[in-house]
Amino acid sequence: EEQLVESGGGLVMSGGSLRLSCATSGFTFRHYAMAWVRQAPGKELEWVSYINPSGTSIDYADSVKGRFTISRDNTINTLYLQLDSLKTEDTAQYYCAKCQFSTRDLSHCPDRGQGTQVTVSS
Repeated sequence: EEQLVESGGGLVMSGGSLRLSCATSGFTFRHYAMAWVRQAPGKELEWVSYINPSGTSIDYADSVKGRFTISRDNTINTLYLQLDSLKTEDTAQYYCAKCQFSTRDLSHCPDRGQGTQVTVSS
């Protein structure tokens, strides 16, 4: 059974940092592009970042570029997202997603975990 389990969310002050992790199992992690997406209350799902299978190609949404860093460890089948200089508008449920290829189109990333909540207070 394929599993994606996010962790690392929490409550942090504006300007603070968090590191999200996504532990995966049930599929060959090193063969897939992965992404982080988020959903704020009352808003649509938003693509945040993707990373290709080898970790050599990365892209970020303009809203997080320069503040967030995606990475992966294919030896332990885990995806990460380092969140720095957090803003109140970063408050959302964050999900990791398995993608058919490196893309900003979330229709190609149908498999997601249950998410981890990030709340940024002012």
